[in-house]
Amino acid sequence: MQKKTVGLILASVGPFLWGSSGTVAQHLFETTSIETMWLVSLRMLVSGALLIGYGLVTRAPVFEVFHHSRATAKLVAFSLLGMASVQLTYFMAISTGNAATAAILQFLSPVIIIIYLSILSFSWPSKIDVISVISAILGTILIVTEGHLNSLALPVAAVVWGLLAAVGAAVYTLMPQQLLKRYGAIPIVGWSMLIGGLMVCVATRAWRHWPQLSGAAWLEVGFVVIFGTMLAYLFFLQSLESVLPTTASVLGAIEPLAATILSVLFLNVSFNGYGIIGAILIVGVTFLQFISARDAMMTP
Repeated sequence: MQKKTVGLILASVGPFLWGSSGTVAQHLFETTSIETMWLVSLRMLVSGALLIGYGLVTRAPVFEVFHHSRATAKLVAFSLLGMASVQLTYFMAISTGNAATAAILQFLSPVIIIIYLSILSFSWPSKIDVISVISAILGTILIVTEGHLNSLALPVAAVVWGLLAAVGAAVYTLMPQQLLKRYGAIPIVGWSMLIGGLMVCVATRAWRHWPQLSGAAWLEVGFVVIFGTMLAYLFFLQSLESVLPTTASVLGAIEPLAATILSVLFLNVSFNGYGIIGAILIVGVTFLQFISARDAMMTP
Protein backbone atom coordinates (compact mmCIF):
# COMPACT_ATOMS: atom_id res chain seq x y z
CA MET A 1 0.00 0.00 0.00
CA GLN A 2 2.83 2.40 0.85
CA LYS A 3 4.51 1.74 -2.51
CA LYS A 4 1.21 2.26 -4.33
CA THR A 5 0.63 5.53 -2.44
CA VAL A 6 4.07 6.79 -3.43
CA GLY A 7 3.35 5.75 -7.02
CA LEU A 8 0.07 7.70 -7.06
CA ILE A 9 1.84 10.77 -5.67
CA LEU A 10 4.58 10.55 -8.30
CA ALA A 11 2.00 10.00 -11.06
CA SER A 12 0.26 13.18 -9.90
CA VAL A 13 3.34 15.35 -9.36
CA GLY A 14 4.73 14.58 -12.85
CA PRO A 15 1.72 15.98 -14.78
CA PHE A 16 1.46 18.89 -12.34
CA LEU A 17 5.06 19.85 -13.13
CA TRP A 18 4.38 19.52 -16.87
CA GLY A 19 1.36 21.80 -16.62
CA SER A 20 3.05 24.37 -14.39
CA SER A 21 6.14 24.46 -16.62
CA GLY A 22 3.89 25.37 -19.55
CA THR A 23 2.55 28.32 -17.58
CA VAL A 24 6.08 29.41 -16.66
CA ALA A 25 7.11 29.10 -20.32
CA GLN A 26 4.17 31.30 -21.32
CA HIS A 27 5.34 33.95 -18.85
CA LEU A 28 8.83 33.77 -20.35
CA PHE A 29 7.47 34.21 -23.90
CA GLU A 30 5.38 37.19 -22.80
CA THR A 31 8.01 39.03 -20.74
CA THR A 32 11.34 38.25 -22.45
CA SER A 33 12.78 37.96 -25.95
CA ILE A 34 13.41 34.25 -25.50
CA GLU A 35 13.10 32.16 -28.69
CA THR A 36 10.82 29.11 -28.66
CA MET A 37 13.34 26.92 -30.51
CA TRP A 38 16.12 27.90 -28.10
CA LEU A 39 14.05 26.96 -25.05
CA VAL A 40 12.91 23.69 -26.61
CA SER A 41 16.43 22.62 -27.58
CA LEU A 42 17.87 23.62 -24.19
CA ARG A 43 15.04 21.84 -22.38
CA MET A 44 15.62 18.62 -24.27
CA LEU A 45 19.42 18.67 -24.24
CA VAL A 46 19.80 19.32 -20.52
CA SER A 47 16.97 17.01 -19.46
CA GLY A 48 18.19 14.24 -21.77
CA ALA A 49 21.72 14.49 -20.40
CA LEU A 50 20.44 14.43 -16.81
CA LEU A 51 18.23 11.40 -17.46
CA ILE A 52 21.13 9.49 -19.07
CA GLY A 53 23.29 10.49 -16.10
CA TYR A 54 20.61 9.20 -13.76
CA GLY A 55 20.54 5.95 -15.73
CA LEU A 56 24.30 5.56 -15.39
CA VAL A 57 24.16 6.18 -11.63
CA THR A 58 21.37 3.62 -11.21
CA ARG A 59 23.24 1.20 -13.51
CA ALA A 60 20.52 1.08 -16.15
CA PRO A 61 21.63 -0.37 -19.54
CA VAL A 62 21.72 3.06 -21.19
CA PHE A 63 23.98 2.06 -24.12
CA GLU A 64 22.40 -1.30 -24.96
CA VAL A 65 20.06 0.19 -27.58
CA PHE A 66 23.07 1.22 -29.68
CA HIS A 67 24.26 -2.40 -29.91
CA HIS A 68 21.48 -3.10 -32.41
CA SER A 69 21.38 -1.10 -35.64
CA ARG A 70 17.64 -1.50 -36.20
CA ALA A 71 16.84 -0.38 -32.67
CA THR A 72 19.19 2.58 -33.08
CA ALA A 73 17.40 3.59 -36.29
CA LYS A 74 14.03 3.36 -34.51
CA LEU A 75 15.38 5.46 -31.64
CA VAL A 76 16.58 8.20 -34.01
CA ALA A 77 13.24 8.16 -35.85
CA PHE A 78 11.35 8.41 -32.54
CA SER A 79 13.64 11.22 -31.38
CA LEU A 80 12.60 13.30 -34.40
CA LEU A 81 8.99 12.25 -35.08
CA GLY A 82 7.94 11.61 -31.49
CA MET A 83 9.99 13.40 -28.86
CA ALA A 84 11.13 16.51 -30.78
CA SER A 85 7.80 16.98 -32.54
CA VAL A 86 5.70 16.86 -29.38
CA GLN A 87 8.04 19.24 -27.53
CA LEU A 88 8.25 21.69 -30.42
CA THR A 89 4.55 21.78 -31.29
CA TYR A 90 3.50 22.09 -27.65
CA PHE A 91 5.77 25.05 -26.97
CA MET A 92 4.80 26.69 -30.26
CA ALA A 93 1.15 26.32 -29.19
CA ILE A 94 2.03 28.08 -25.92
CA SER A 95 3.99 30.89 -27.58
CA THR A 96 1.23 31.60 -30.14
CA GLY A 97 -1.63 31.10 -27.69
CA ASN A 98 -1.44 30.19 -24.01
CA ALA A 99 -0.40 27.28 -21.81
CA ALA A 100 -3.93 26.31 -20.80
CA THR A 101 -5.36 25.80 -24.29
CA ALA A 102 -2.11 24.20 -25.50
CA ALA A 103 -2.32 21.58 -22.74
CA ILE A 104 -6.04 20.99 -23.33
CA LEU A 105 -5.72 20.64 -27.12
CA GLN A 106 -2.78 18.27 -26.64
CA PHE A 107 -5.19 16.05 -24.71
CA LEU A 108 -6.91 15.26 -28.02
CA SER A 109 -4.18 12.65 -28.57
CA PRO A 110 -6.32 9.69 -27.31
CA VAL A 111 -8.89 10.50 -30.00
CA ILE A 112 -6.21 10.58 -32.69
CA ILE A 113 -4.97 7.20 -31.44
CA ILE A 114 -8.53 5.80 -31.60
CA ILE A 115 -8.98 6.98 -35.19
CA TYR A 116 -5.53 5.75 -36.25
CA LEU A 117 -6.00 2.27 -34.75
CA SER A 118 -9.47 1.95 -36.30
CA ILE A 119 -8.08 2.79 -39.75
CA LEU A 120 -5.12 0.47 -39.22
CA SER A 121 -7.34 -2.48 -38.26
CA PHE A 122 -10.10 -1.69 -40.80
CA SER A 123 -12.67 -1.85 -38.02
CA TRP A 124 -15.24 0.48 -36.55
CA PRO A 125 -14.39 1.90 -33.13
CA SER A 126 -16.35 0.75 -30.10
CA LYS A 127 -19.34 2.72 -28.79
CA ILE A 128 -17.29 4.33 -26.05
CA ASP A 129 -14.62 5.26 -28.60
CA VAL A 130 -17.28 6.90 -30.82
CA ILE A 131 -18.55 8.84 -27.80
CA SER A 132 -14.94 9.87 -27.05
CA VAL A 133 -14.42 11.16 -30.61
CA ILE A 134 -17.70 13.12 -30.61
CA SER A 135 -16.94 14.55 -27.15
CA ALA A 136 -13.47 15.66 -28.25
CA ILE A 137 -14.73 17.26 -31.47
CA LEU A 138 -17.47 19.19 -29.63
CA GLY A 139 -14.99 20.19 -26.92
CA THR A 140 -12.49 21.45 -29.48
CA ILE A 141 -15.15 23.53 -31.25
CA LEU A 142 -16.26 25.07 -27.96
CA ILE A 143 -12.79 25.86 -26.66
CA VAL A 144 -11.51 27.45 -29.88
CA THR A 145 -14.71 29.47 -30.51
CA GLU A 146 -16.00 29.93 -26.93
CA GLY A 147 -19.52 29.54 -28.32
CA HIS A 148 -19.14 32.06 -31.18
CA LEU A 149 -19.15 29.71 -34.17
CA ASN A 150 -18.42 32.49 -36.66
CA SER A 151 -15.07 33.42 -35.08
CA LEU A 152 -12.10 31.97 -33.20
CA ALA A 153 -11.27 32.82 -29.59
CA LEU A 154 -7.65 31.89 -30.29
CA PRO A 155 -5.18 32.84 -33.03
CA VAL A 156 -5.30 30.39 -35.94
CA ALA A 157 -1.63 29.57 -35.37
CA ALA A 158 -2.33 28.58 -31.74
CA VAL A 159 -5.14 26.24 -32.84
CA VAL A 160 -2.99 24.65 -35.56
CA TRP A 161 -0.01 24.16 -33.25
CA GLY A 162 -2.28 22.78 -30.52
CA LEU A 163 -3.74 20.20 -32.91
CA LEU A 164 -0.25 19.32 -34.15
CA ALA A 165 0.79 18.88 -30.51
CA ALA A 166 -2.02 16.34 -30.14
CA VAL A 167 -0.74 14.49 -33.22
CA GLY A 168 2.80 14.62 -31.81
CA ALA A 169 1.57 13.25 -28.46
CA ALA A 170 -0.19 10.39 -30.26
CA VAL A 171 3.00 9.53 -32.17
CA TYR A 172 4.98 9.85 -28.93
CA THR A 173 2.62 7.33 -27.29
CA LEU A 174 2.46 4.75 -30.09
CA MET A 175 5.90 4.82 -31.67
CA PRO A 176 8.33 3.73 -28.91
CA GLN A 177 6.37 0.87 -27.32
CA GLN A 178 8.72 -1.92 -28.45
CA LEU A 179 11.79 0.11 -27.57
CA LEU A 180 10.45 0.84 -24.09
CA LYS A 181 9.64 -2.82 -23.42
CA ARG A 182 13.08 -4.01 -24.52
CA TYR A 183 15.44 -1.30 -23.27
CA GLY A 184 13.53 0.53 -20.51
CA ALA A 185 12.05 3.99 -20.17
CA ILE A 186 15.04 5.90 -18.79
CA PRO A 187 17.46 5.09 -21.67
CA ILE A 188 14.84 5.61 -24.41
CA VAL A 189 13.41 8.84 -23.03
CA GLY A 190 16.86 10.18 -22.12
CA TRP A 191 18.48 9.43 -25.48
CA SER A 192 15.46 10.59 -27.49
CA MET A 193 15.54 13.91 -25.64
CA LEU A 194 19.26 14.28 -26.18
CA ILE A 195 19.13 13.30 -29.87
CA GLY A 196 15.95 15.31 -30.50
CA GLY A 197 17.43 18.34 -28.76
CA LEU A 198 20.53 18.13 -30.94
CA MET A 199 18.36 17.91 -34.07
CA VAL A 200 16.34 20.99 -33.10
CA CYS A 201 19.47 22.89 -32.05
CA VAL A 202 21.32 22.19 -35.30
CA ALA A 203 18.29 22.68 -37.58
CA THR A 204 17.39 26.07 -36.05
CA ARG A 205 20.91 27.16 -35.04
CA ALA A 206 19.47 27.78 -31.62
CA TRP A 207 22.85 28.81 -30.19
CA ARG A 208 22.60 32.01 -32.25
CA HIS A 209 19.54 33.06 -30.25
CA TRP A 210 21.07 33.01 -26.77
CA PRO A 211 18.90 35.47 -24.83
CA GLN A 212 19.86 38.21 -22.42
CA LEU A 213 17.85 37.35 -19.33
CA SER A 214 17.52 38.60 -15.78
CA GLY A 215 18.30 36.39 -12.83
CA ALA A 216 14.59 35.79 -12.23
CA ALA A 217 14.08 34.77 -15.87
CA TRP A 218 16.98 32.31 -15.66
CA LEU A 219 15.32 30.76 -12.61
CA GLU A 220 12.18 30.31 -14.69
CA VAL A 221 14.22 28.66 -17.45
CA GLY A 222 15.75 26.38 -14.83
CA PHE A 223 12.28 25.44 -13.58
CA VAL A 224 11.11 24.57 -17.11
CA VAL A 225 14.22 22.47 -17.79
CA ILE A 226 14.75 20.71 -14.44
CA PHE A 227 11.35 20.50 -12.77
CA GLY A 228 9.06 20.74 -15.78
CA THR A 229 10.98 18.27 -17.92
CA MET A 230 13.61 16.06 -16.27
CA LEU A 231 11.91 15.55 -12.88
CA ALA A 232 8.41 15.45 -14.40
CA TYR A 233 9.38 12.62 -16.75
CA LEU A 234 11.37 10.83 -14.04
CA PHE A 235 8.53 10.96 -11.50
CA PHE A 236 5.97 9.79 -14.05
CA LEU A 237 8.15 6.92 -15.27
CA GLN A 238 8.92 5.80 -11.73
CA SER A 239 5.21 5.84 -10.88
CA LEU A 240 4.60 3.14 -13.51
CA GLU A 241 6.51 0.69 -11.29
CA SER A 242 3.65 0.67 -8.76
CA VAL A 243 0.50 1.98 -10.51
CA LEU A 244 -1.26 0.81 -13.66
CA PRO A 245 -0.63 2.75 -16.89
CA THR A 246 -4.38 3.39 -17.16
CA THR A 247 -4.40 4.98 -13.70
CA ALA A 248 -1.34 7.07 -14.58
CA SER A 249 -3.01 8.24 -17.80
CA VAL A 250 -6.07 9.44 -15.87
CA LEU A 251 -3.85 11.32 -13.42
CA GLY A 252 -2.25 12.90 -16.50
CA ALA A 253 -5.40 15.04 -16.63
CA ILE A 254 -3.76 17.05 -13.84
CA GLU A 255 -1.51 18.62 -16.51
CA PRO A 256 -4.18 20.70 -18.34
CA LEU A 257 -5.90 21.34 -15.01
CA ALA A 258 -2.71 22.76 -13.49
CA ALA A 259 -1.91 24.79 -16.63
CA THR A 260 -5.43 26.21 -16.69
CA ILE A 261 -5.64 27.14 -12.99
CA LEU A 262 -2.17 28.69 -12.90
CA SER A 263 -2.75 30.59 -16.16
CA VAL A 264 -6.04 32.01 -14.85
CA LEU A 265 -4.50 32.95 -11.48
CA PHE A 266 -1.21 34.46 -12.66
CA LEU A 267 -1.39 35.26 -16.39
CA ASN A 268 -4.90 36.70 -16.76
CA VAL A 269 -6.03 33.91 -19.09
CA SER A 270 -9.81 33.56 -19.04
CA PHE A 271 -12.45 31.14 -20.35
CA ASN A 272 -16.19 31.70 -20.68
CA GLY A 273 -18.74 29.00 -19.90
CA TYR A 274 -18.48 27.44 -23.36
CA GLY A 275 -14.68 27.23 -23.09
CA ILE A 276 -14.93 25.53 -19.71
CA ILE A 277 -17.45 22.99 -21.05
CA GLY A 278 -15.14 22.37 -24.03
CA ALA A 279 -12.18 21.71 -21.73
CA ILE A 280 -14.25 19.29 -19.65
CA LEU A 281 -15.38 17.41 -22.78
CA ILE A 282 -11.79 17.02 -24.04
CA VAL A 283 -10.21 16.04 -20.73
CA GLY A 284 -13.19 13.77 -20.02
CA VAL A 285 -12.14 11.55 -22.91
CA THR A 286 -9.29 10.26 -20.74
CA PHE A 287 -11.77 9.15 -18.09
CA LEU A 288 -13.98 7.46 -20.70
CA GLN A 289 -10.97 5.53 -21.98
CA PHE A 290 -10.03 4.60 -18.41
CA ILE A 291 -13.53 3.18 -17.84
CA SER A 292 -13.30 1.26 -21.12
CA ALA A 293 -9.88 -0.18 -20.21
CA ARG A 294 -11.03 -1.11 -16.70
CA ASP A 295 -14.13 -2.89 -18.03
CA ALA A 296 -11.99 -4.77 -20.57
CA MET A 297 -9.67 -5.99 -17.82
CA MET A 298 -12.60 -7.10 -15.63
CA THR A 299 -14.28 -9.01 -18.47
CA PRO A 300 -13.34 -12.73 -18.27
